[in-house]
Amino acid sequence: MRGREPYRAGIYLRLSREDGLSGGCGESDSIRSQRELCRAFIREQSDIELYDVYIDDGYSGANYDRPEFKRLMEDVREGNVNCIVVKDLSRLGRDYIETGRLIQKTFPVFHVRFIALTDHYDSLSADYNETSLVVPIKNFVNDSYCRDISCKVRAHQKLKREKGEFIGAFTVYGYRRDEKNKNRLVPDEYAARVVADIFCWRIQGMSCLAIAKRLNERGILPPLAYKRSRGEHFATGFVCHAAGEWSSVAVKRILDNEIYTGVLVQGKSEKINYKSAQCRAKPREQWTRVEGAHQAIVSREDFAAVQRLSHMDSRAKSGAPHLFSGLLFCGDCGSPMIRRLNRCKGDARVHFICGKGNRGRGCSRHSVSEEELETALGLAISQQIKLFGDEGPLFCRKGTGRTRSDAKILAEEVKRLRSEAEKYASLQAGLYQDFKEGLITREDYGCFHEIYEAQREQIKRAAARQEELLCARRPTDESLSEAPREQLGDGKLSREMLVAFTGRILVYEGKRICLEWRGFFPLEYGLQEGGTQVPEV
Repeated sequence: MRGREPYRAGIYLRLSREDGLSGGCGESDSIRSQRELCRAFIREQSDIELYDVYIDDGYSGANYDRPEFKRLMEDVREGNVNCIVVKDLSRLGRDYIETGRLIQKTFPVFHVRFIALTDHYDSLSADYNETSLVVPIKNFVNDSYCRDISCKVRAHQKLKREKGEFIGAFTVYGYRRDEKNKNRLVPDEYAARVVADIFCWRIQGMSCLAIAKRLNERGILPPLAYKRSRGEHFATGFVCHAAGEWSSVAVKRILDNEIYTGVLVQGKSEKINYKSAQCRAKPREQWTRVEGAHQAIVSREDFAAVQRLSHMDSRAKSGAPHLFSGLLFCGDCGSPMIRRLNRCKGDARVHFICGKGNRGRGCSRHSVSEEELETALGLAISQQIKLFGDEGPLFCRKGTGRTRSDAKILAEEVKRLRSEAEKYASLQAGLYQDFKEGLITREDYGCFHEIYEAQREQIKRAAARQEELLCARRPTDESLSEAPREQLGDGKLSREMLVAFTGRILVYEGKRICLEWRGFFPLEYGLQEGGTQVPEV
C-alpha cells in the first residue's frame, strides 16, 4: 500500500418504514443485503479496512435525526473513521440540500472518503462533473421521491380520517382497537365502565378532584398504568403523577373528550413538512370530525350536561355538593345563591339567599327554603316530562350499549390484575438468576428489582381494593342506572333531573322563580304560603 495507512471505513446502512420492514420484527432483509454488498466491496480493497457498521433500521431519509448516523459523525470527528461506504446516495439521505452539504463540504473538511457503490461514486477518484453535476441531480431525484411519498401518505391518511377510520398510534382510555379491524375503535368493557362512572359522578355534582380521589380509593389504575398493565406500549405527552394515581387533570381530559359520544375527531395537528418531525396545531375548522364512527360510551345528553357544569361553580366547602350546587342564581343581580343552615330548638332548615345581598352590597336577600324549591321544581319538571313525552332529554345512561353486568366485568378485571401481579413476581425471581449468572450488574439488579416491586405492589393494591368492592357491592357507590322515563314523572327531584332539564334557576324578589328550561323555553312560577303555584304551559 506504498507506506500509506489503510482507510478506516464505516459502513452506513439505512431503511425507512416507508421502504418496508420485514414484518416489523428483527432486522429487515434490505439491511442484510446492504451489509453484504458493502462488506464484499471492502474485502476486495487492499487500502480499506472495516472499522464499524452503523445501522438505522426504520428511519426516514428526509432528515438526519438518526441515532446511528450521529454516532458515525462522532467517530468521524474523533478521527476513528475516514471513509464512509453506503449502498447508494439515498441510503445516506434524501434531503437534497443537507446531503449535498455533507458530500461537498463536511466530508472534505474531515478528509473523509465517501463511496456510494451502486451509484458508482467515489470521492477519491470523482471528477468535477460527477461531484458538481451528477451527484446533485441524483440527490434532487431522491429528495423528490421523499416528497412524493410524503404527499401520498398524507392523502391516504386524510381519506381514512374522512371515512371515520382511526389512524392514531394509541387509543384513548375506554377504547381499544377492534381485533378484526385495527382502524375501528370498540369499547374496553372495564375502562368504559369507569368512564361512564366518571360522567355520572360529575353530573351528580362531584368535582374533578373528588372524582379522582374516589377512583384512587377504589384502587382503579389510572389510564397510563392500566394500558401498561395490559401489555400496551403506551406513551403520552402529558406529565404523569409520580405515584401513578388519578388526578383532576386526567379526569378533566376525559370529561372534555367528545370521542366518548361516538364522535371521532382527528387531524388536530400536522407536520410542518416532510423534512421535519415538528408538528403545529391546526385551526379547529380544519379538524376532521366524523359522527357515529364507533360505539358511544356516554350519551350526547350526558356529555352536553357535563360541559354546562364545567362553566358552573359547584364546589362545596365540605362534603358532597348540594342539590342546587352551581344552578341557583339571584334573578336581579345574577350572583350565586348561598346555602345557609339555620338551627332552632333542634330543628334544622336550609335556606338560600343572594350572595351579594348577604354582603349588603345593593341587593336584597331573596330568601327561599330548600324544601320549597325541591317541591316546586320537582312538580314543574314532572309536568314537562309528561307534556313532552319522548321528545324530552334523557340523562345518565349508564354504559351506552353495555351488554354485560358490572359484576362480571369487575370480576374479570380482578382476575387479570392478580395474574399481572404474578407476572412481576416471576420477573423478580428471574432477575436474581440473571445476576448470579453475571448477565446483569448489581446496580441493574437493584434498579430493576425496585421497579418490578413497585409495579407489583400497585397492581396488588388495585386488585385487593376492587375485590372488596366486588364483595360489598354497595348500591350508593355504584354508578347510576338508566332511569326509565315513566319513573321520572313522580314529582321527586334529583340532581340528575336538574342537570338534564335545566340551565339556571333564577330566584327573584317575592319568591318568584324562573327556570331556564334547557332546549325549550323559560318557565316562571311563584311560591306561596301553604303550597306551590305552577303556571299553565
